[in-house]
Amino acid sequence: MRNIFSKWNTLRNQLLVVYLVVMIIVLLVVSAITFNRVSYLLQNNAEMQMRQTAIASSGRYDSLLEQLNVITKQVVTNEDIQSIMQKEHNGTPATFNEKQTLMKVTNIIQANADGIYSMEIYTQDYQRLIPIDSTDLSNRLDAKAIIEMNNAKGGLIWIGQDPLEDPYYLVGRRINLMEENFNNSGYLILRLNKNHFDVKPEQQLEDSDEYMILVDKNEQPISTNYEKDNIAEVLESTEEMINVDGEDYMLVKETSPETGWTLAILTPVQTLTSGIPILRSGIIVAGVIGLIIFLITSFFLSTFITKPIVKLTTTMRQASKGTLAPNPIMNSTNEINELNQTYNQLAEETNYLIQMVYEKEIMKNRTELKALQAQIHPHFLFNTLDALYWSLDEKEEEDLAEIVLAMSDLFRYTISGKDQDEWVSIQDELEHVERYMKIMRMRFGERLLFSKEIDSNLLGVSIPKLLIQPLVENAILHGAGNVVGNCMVSVVVREISESKRIRISVHDNGPGMTKEKVQEILERIKADVSSKTGKGIALNNVEQRLRLYYGSEFVKGLEIKSEVGKGTMVEIEIPMQQGGDL
Repeated sequence: MRNIFSKWNTLRNQLLVVYLVVMIIVLLVVSAITFNRVSYLLQNNAEMQMRQTAIASSGRYDSLLEQLNVITKQVVTNEDIQSIMQKEHNGTPATFNEKQTLMKVTNIIQANADGIYSMEIYTQDYQRLIPIDSTDLSNRLDAKAIIEMNNAKGGLIWIGQDPLEDPYYLVGRRINLMEENFNNSGYLILRLNKNHFDVKPEQQLEDSDEYMILVDKNEQPISTNYEKDNIAEVLESTEEMINVDGEDYMLVKETSPETGWTLAILTPVQTLTSGIPILRSGIIVAGVIGLIIFLITSFFLSTFITKPIVKLTTTMRQASKGTLAPNPIMNSTNEINELNQTYNQLAEETNYLIQMVYEKEIMKNRTELKALQAQIHPHFLFNTLDALYWSLDEKEEEDLAEIVLAMSDLFRYTISGKDQDEWVSIQDELEHVERYMKIMRMRFGERLLFSKEIDSNLLGVSIPKLLIQPLVENAILHGAGNVVGNCMVSVVVREISESKRIRISVHDNGPGMTKEKVQEILERIKADVSSKTGKGIALNNVEQRLRLYYGSEFVKGLEIKSEVGKGTMVEIEIPMQQGGDL
């Protein structure tokens, strides 16, 4: 399974997967945002349309009542009606002809008005004038309605459903005498057709499941196609969504400030969101098409991006043949071009190093062969010096014999075999210095003096071989050896307290140097340059070996202190070691 996965785990496929994941996330986010926003807009627009419908319907009912108000005003202000009601007010009952006149006036007005089934006129003592019968107003209406008409002082009031005949509604107003300071002279009652207030088809949405409820200010139903028993609960609801028989409906209510009537419209949410499934399908189809297009585009794009890397990888695989082949530069991105250039440079340098290692191996083999051939030369030298020593000893040339023995020991110490350690104790190094001084006395005689000062606990401390002797040699050849009289050279080895370091100082009583000369020598040592006369070669060698063995961070460089006529001191500081281990 892992092998199958690793086969497809290529950079191109990784880029392709990344592109697809990013695209899917973007499509999902954009689709979700688009769907939510458009769904909200559709639902919000439907709600606004419902509210506009409710406002328009409420305005229509206000308009109907205003028409009734105008009609009843025409009736109560009619000259004939005012005259007859004036007589009734003054105590003169209306004659039959006068009642006929009242009926004629009301019939004319009724004929020109819609929704009015009949008109009734009563005197101030509740006696009916028209239609002509003996019905009393107090028996026709309840006392509350009569009180409301009196309180309205001639204004139109909505009485509600006719208590005598169900299919009708009643409105009424008091008849005031215009020539008697608008005193009450009777009452006008209009019986209205109930279907005049029914919900009109054009007021409904096309879906037949929409409900409309119209109630008066007392929450008495006027017109509705809602046949449930919870009308009061619907009207009292403050939620925008209510559930009716398991289906969600959006509720919009509009209360008229003129009449106090409330119109409630219930529309199924499914009807309002009927376009959302189509929107969802459209978004899904568009997303799938976009994903397919992006998949094809991403495949070619990832192939184009990774083509230079694939070519570079193919070139690198050819290294198994023994040589790194250069890869031609292609027109690609800056990063890939830089990678290609770096590989070509690496291939060139690696091929060069391979060739160098090959040549060095050949040279090493030749050098080892020559070294094997030359191993007889030190033995030949030591054997010759030993033979010379014994020859001088037999001739009782003890001084020369000692010199030859010292030379033999000096050569043995100086010439290191491959199995000999490069580290020696300070005691061994000082013994080597004494052998060197014994030989140098052949040149300078007894005027060459040597002294050493060292703490006994430092004798076993390890230092690199030939570290002190070159400093002593430099002190003799360039210092003390250039004075007339005794040549004094001294070596002082001291431990620096609490730092685990050793200070080695070599003093001479030579002619000394100026500060400028000392600075020049130090700069040459720092730059690893020797003087043309060979002066300073020993100091350069010591400086380089110190940094080689101890590292620049552990060793303090050579210090030279000198004054003209007072000699010179060369000083070094090194870490205290045991056995040569860093």
